[in-house]
Amino acid sequence: MKKGWIIVIAVAAVIILAVVAVSGAYNGLVDAELEVDAKEATIDTMLTRRADLIPNLVNTVKGYAAHESEVYTAISDARAKLAGSNTTEEKMEANDELSSALSRLLVVVENYPELKADTQFIALQDQLEGAENRISTARVDYNEAVKDYNKKLRRFPTSIIAGMFGFEARDMYDAPAGDSETPVVDFN
Repeated sequence: MKKGWIIVIAVAAVIILAVVAVSGAYNGLVDAELEVDAKEATIDTMLTRRADLIPNLVNTVKGYAAHESEVYTAISDARAKLAGSNTTEEKMEANDELSSALSRLLVVVENYPELKADTQFIALQDQLEGAENRISTARVDYNEAVKDYNKKLRRFPTSIIAGMFGFEARDMYDAPAGDSETPVVDFN
Protein backbone atom coordinates (compact mmCIF):
# COMPACT_ATOMS: atom_id res chain seq x y z
CA MET A 1 0.00 0.00 0.00
CA LYS A 2 2.83 2.42 0.82
CA LYS A 3 4.53 1.73 -2.49
CA GLY A 4 1.32 2.56 -4.39
CA TRP A 5 1.03 5.97 -2.70
CA ILE A 6 4.62 6.79 -3.49
CA ILE A 7 4.01 6.07 -7.17
CA VAL A 8 0.80 8.16 -7.16
CA ILE A 9 2.61 11.05 -5.44
CA ALA A 10 5.54 10.80 -7.86
CA VAL A 11 3.23 10.81 -10.91
CA ALA A 12 1.24 13.72 -9.45
CA ALA A 13 4.48 15.64 -8.81
CA VAL A 14 5.66 15.07 -12.40
CA ILE A 15 2.28 16.23 -13.74
CA ILE A 16 2.30 19.31 -11.51
CA LEU A 17 5.87 20.17 -12.60
CA ALA A 18 4.91 19.72 -16.25
CA VAL A 19 1.85 21.97 -15.86
CA VAL A 20 3.94 24.62 -14.08
CA ALA A 21 6.64 24.46 -16.78
CA VAL A 22 4.12 24.67 -19.63
CA SER A 23 2.17 27.50 -18.01
CA GLY A 24 5.39 29.39 -17.24
CA ALA A 25 6.59 29.07 -20.84
CA TYR A 26 3.16 30.02 -22.18
CA ASN A 27 2.87 33.05 -19.90
CA GLY A 28 6.38 34.16 -20.86
CA LEU A 29 5.42 34.00 -24.53
CA VAL A 30 2.21 35.94 -23.88
CA ASP A 31 4.15 38.63 -22.00
CA ALA A 32 6.72 38.91 -24.79
CA GLU A 33 4.02 39.06 -27.47
CA LEU A 34 2.15 41.78 -25.59
CA GLU A 35 5.38 43.76 -25.27
CA VAL A 36 5.87 43.56 -29.05
CA ASP A 37 2.27 44.70 -29.58
CA ALA A 38 2.78 47.63 -27.21
CA LYS A 39 5.97 48.70 -28.98
CA GLU A 40 4.22 48.42 -32.35
CA ALA A 41 1.39 50.61 -31.07
CA THR A 42 3.98 53.20 -30.03
CA ILE A 43 5.37 53.24 -33.58
CA ASP A 44 1.83 53.60 -34.94
CA THR A 45 1.24 56.56 -32.63
CA MET A 46 4.48 58.25 -33.69
CA LEU A 47 3.78 57.66 -37.39
CA THR A 48 0.31 59.12 -36.99
CA ARG A 49 1.71 62.14 -35.18
CA ARG A 50 4.20 62.76 -37.95
CA ALA A 51 1.53 62.23 -40.61
CA ASP A 52 -0.69 64.74 -38.80
CA LEU A 53 2.09 67.36 -38.87
CA ILE A 54 2.64 67.05 -42.59
CA PRO A 55 -0.56 68.80 -43.84
CA ASN A 56 0.39 71.92 -41.87
CA LEU A 57 3.86 71.77 -43.36
CA VAL A 58 2.46 71.27 -46.86
CA ASN A 59 0.03 74.18 -46.44
CA THR A 60 2.84 76.43 -45.29
CA VAL A 61 4.97 75.44 -48.28
CA LYS A 62 1.98 75.87 -50.63
CA GLY A 63 1.83 79.50 -49.61
CA TYR A 64 5.26 79.96 -51.17
CA ALA A 65 5.32 77.24 -53.84
CA ALA A 66 1.77 76.64 -55.03
CA HIS A 67 2.90 75.12 -58.35
CA GLU A 68 4.48 71.97 -56.80
CA SER A 69 1.24 69.96 -57.00
CA GLU A 70 2.96 66.66 -57.89
CA VAL A 71 4.82 66.67 -54.57
CA TYR A 72 1.67 67.54 -52.63
CA THR A 73 -0.25 64.72 -54.33
CA ALA A 74 2.50 62.22 -53.52
CA ILE A 75 2.41 63.26 -49.86
CA SER A 76 -1.37 63.04 -49.72
CA ASP A 77 -1.37 59.57 -51.33
CA ALA A 78 1.36 58.31 -49.00
CA ARG A 79 -0.48 59.61 -45.93
CA ALA A 80 -3.66 57.85 -47.06
CA LYS A 81 -1.75 54.63 -47.61
CA LEU A 82 -0.22 54.87 -44.14
CA ALA A 83 -3.62 55.50 -42.57
CA GLY A 84 -5.05 52.45 -44.34
CA SER A 85 -2.21 50.06 -43.57
CA ASN A 86 -2.85 47.15 -41.22
CA THR A 87 0.22 44.92 -41.10
CA THR A 88 3.72 45.87 -40.02
CA GLU A 89 4.92 45.29 -43.57
CA GLU A 90 2.25 47.59 -45.02
CA LYS A 91 3.10 50.25 -42.44
CA MET A 92 6.81 50.03 -43.27
CA GLU A 93 6.10 50.36 -47.00
CA ALA A 94 3.69 53.27 -46.51
CA ASN A 95 6.09 55.01 -44.16
CA ASP A 96 8.90 54.65 -46.72
CA GLU A 97 6.68 56.25 -49.37
CA LEU A 98 5.75 59.08 -47.02
CA SER A 99 9.40 59.68 -46.13
CA SER A 100 10.30 59.77 -49.82
CA ALA A 101 7.51 62.24 -50.61
CA LEU A 102 8.49 64.37 -47.64
CA SER A 103 12.09 64.41 -48.86
CA ARG A 104 10.90 65.73 -52.21
CA LEU A 105 8.97 68.46 -50.38
CA LEU A 106 12.09 69.43 -48.48
CA VAL A 107 13.98 69.77 -51.77
CA VAL A 108 11.29 72.22 -52.90
CA VAL A 109 11.79 74.21 -49.70
CA GLU A 110 15.45 74.75 -50.57
CA ASN A 111 14.35 76.96 -53.47
CA TYR A 112 12.49 79.39 -51.18
CA PRO A 113 14.77 81.15 -48.68
CA GLU A 114 11.91 83.30 -47.37
CA LEU A 115 10.00 80.11 -46.52
CA LYS A 116 12.92 78.79 -44.51
CA ALA A 117 12.75 81.97 -42.42
CA ASP A 118 8.98 81.74 -41.79
CA THR A 119 8.32 81.28 -38.04
CA GLN A 120 5.42 78.87 -38.58
CA PHE A 121 7.58 76.79 -40.90
CA ILE A 122 10.45 76.76 -38.39
CA ALA A 123 8.08 75.57 -35.64
CA LEU A 124 6.73 72.81 -37.89
CA GLN A 125 10.28 71.85 -38.83
CA ASP A 126 11.16 71.43 -35.15
CA GLN A 127 8.05 69.35 -34.49
CA LEU A 128 8.76 67.17 -37.52
CA GLU A 129 12.34 66.62 -36.46
CA GLY A 130 11.16 65.62 -32.97
CA ALA A 131 8.63 63.22 -34.51
CA GLU A 132 11.36 61.63 -36.66
CA ASN A 133 13.54 61.15 -33.57
CA ARG A 134 10.67 59.55 -31.63
CA ILE A 135 9.91 57.23 -34.56
CA SER A 136 13.54 56.16 -34.64
CA THR A 137 13.55 55.45 -30.91
CA ALA A 138 10.23 53.58 -31.14
CA ARG A 139 11.64 51.42 -33.97
CA VAL A 140 14.66 50.49 -31.88
CA ASP A 141 12.44 49.59 -28.91
CA TYR A 142 10.11 47.56 -31.13
CA ASN A 143 12.96 45.67 -32.77
CA GLU A 144 14.44 44.85 -29.37
CA ALA A 145 11.10 43.49 -28.18
CA VAL A 146 10.72 41.45 -31.40
CA LYS A 147 14.23 40.08 -30.99
CA ASP A 148 13.48 38.95 -27.44
CA TYR A 149 10.13 37.46 -28.45
CA ASN A 150 11.52 35.62 -31.47
CA LYS A 151 14.40 34.32 -29.35
CA LYS A 152 11.90 32.85 -26.88
CA LEU A 153 10.02 31.21 -29.74
CA ARG A 154 13.13 29.40 -30.91
CA ARG A 155 14.46 28.21 -27.54
CA PHE A 156 13.78 24.70 -26.32
CA PRO A 157 11.39 23.73 -24.70
CA THR A 158 9.48 26.98 -25.24
CA SER A 159 9.54 26.33 -28.99
CA ILE A 160 7.31 23.29 -28.39
CA ILE A 161 4.84 25.34 -26.37
CA ALA A 162 4.89 28.09 -29.01
CA GLY A 163 4.07 25.58 -31.72
CA MET A 164 1.28 24.01 -29.68
CA PHE A 165 -0.41 27.35 -29.02
CA GLY A 166 0.18 29.01 -32.41
CA PHE A 167 2.70 31.70 -31.50
CA GLU A 168 4.45 32.97 -34.64
CA ALA A 169 7.65 34.91 -35.21
CA ARG A 170 7.28 38.65 -35.80
CA ASP A 171 9.05 40.81 -38.37
CA MET A 172 11.53 43.50 -37.46
CA TYR A 173 10.73 47.08 -38.42
CA ASP A 174 13.46 47.67 -40.98
CA ALA A 175 14.72 51.05 -42.08
CA PRO A 176 14.01 51.94 -45.71
CA ALA A 177 16.41 50.40 -48.23
CA GLY A 178 19.65 52.36 -48.27
CA ASP A 179 18.65 54.27 -45.15
CA SER A 180 20.87 53.27 -42.25
CA GLU A 181 20.10 56.19 -39.96
CA THR A 182 17.32 58.54 -38.98
CA PRO A 183 16.53 61.09 -41.68
CA VAL A 184 17.96 64.49 -40.91
CA VAL A 185 15.43 67.27 -41.29
CA ASP A 186 17.43 70.46 -41.70
CA PHE A 187 16.02 73.52 -43.41
CA ASN A 188 18.93 75.85 -42.61
